[in-house]
Amino acid sequence: MTSMTRTLSHATAPRRPLLERLADWQSLYRQRHALAALDAGRLRDLGLTAQQARAEASRPVWDAPATWRR
Repeated sequence: MTSMTRTLSHATAPRRPLLERLADWQSLYRQRHALAALDAGRLRDLGLTAQQARAEASRPVWDAPATWRR
């Protein structure tokens, strides 16, 4: 019963307004674009490899981290 309640509450949760989502996507695009432009030294400071940075930068804007979803 608990999983059914979670599913129903998630399905009926109000969606965020389109303009808010577009603003988030634009911000995420800019952040990923900036990440892709970092050199190896700065990536190392962040604890990332070039491969990890490329993988993150290539994700679509609608593929936002779970922490961004409200």
